[in-house]
Amino acid sequence: MKKFAVIGTGALGGFYGGLLARAGSDVHFLMRSDAEYVKKHGLRVDSKLGDFHLPHVNVYTNVNDMPKCDCILLALKSTQNHALPDLLPSLVHNESVVIVLQNGLHVEQAARAVVGPGHVAGGCCFLCSNKIGPGHIRHLDYGKILMGPYRGLDDTESGPAMEQLAWIQLEMVAAGIDCQTTESLPLARWRKLMWNIPFNGLSVILNSSTDRIMKFPDSRALAESIIREVRQTACDCGHAIELEFVQRIMDNTDEMVPYDSSMRLDFLAGRPIEVESIYGNALRAAERANVQSPIMRVMYQQLKFMAEHRSNLQLHRNSFGFPGQPPT
Repeated sequence: MKKFAVIGTGALGGFYGGLLARAGSDVHFLMRSDAEYVKKHGLRVDSKLGDFHLPHVNVYTNVNDMPKCDCILLALKSTQNHALPDLLPSLVHNESVVIVLQNGLHVEQAARAVVGPGHVAGGCCFLCSNKIGPGHIRHLDYGKILMGPYRGLDDTESGPAMEQLAWIQLEMVAAGIDCQTTESLPLARWRKLMWNIPFNGLSVILNSSTDRIMKFPDSRALAESIIREVRQTACDCGHAIELEFVQRIMDNTDEMVPYDSSMRLDFLAGRPIEVESIYGNALRAAERANVQSPIMRVMYQQLKFMAEHRSNLQLHRNSFGFPGQPPT
């Protein structure tokens, strides 16, 4: 039986890894703060697909105690990629593939630097999910994964990743995961950025959930302007995205359950936020193509300032009666 490793058992890794384990896949979870709790109480997932509880899962606190695995689902935030040289080497063998389930563009580069070209894929996750307690995940909406092989900054590398994705997709689909593959990971990443860039950033800058952003005319118009700029940037970088996709994102966000982006939750909790992977990497790709993206650059500069000065910003917000925590 093929083995899966899940590195980062939070809202994303806990959901997908939990579904795989429920379906009978051989899944091994690396955990930190939740490890002892999950060893004793198991993993719980509340989901619109059906709630479930796994009383016994394979839990590890040390990556060196884990078996070598055929597929490593990297579900850490990209702000933790500096730890990959310590996490990945003991898990991989010659045919392993690392699937990077992170937001942003070229987030696979850190894993590629450790395991080598041809053994890394990316997964764009369209998921609304939160971790609400130790070993407890709440899945709110969506859940699709679109996977593709990572071929480097110039999108030309080859390797076994695409062939390996075939069996991984079959196991994920058998587990109830809406999983598809693509030959063009950069295009998939840019399409995902058309949501991440406006709504992750605006949720922090405006201190608002997605439904509030969409309900107020000015913030709604701003979100649409950003979506259009990201699409145009992608097109100018050589990744054609149909104009109709702009309206589809607006419609999907209107239909989404009220949701706090992961970036806003991280910001409010004092954790690092994914400014570089979502904004910095996209802007650097635009620069390589001599493309100007003024709204994206302003958001990038604002978010970098806010991340550096968040304690003062929180004090200022609270003194004027703004919420210091996300709404329940």
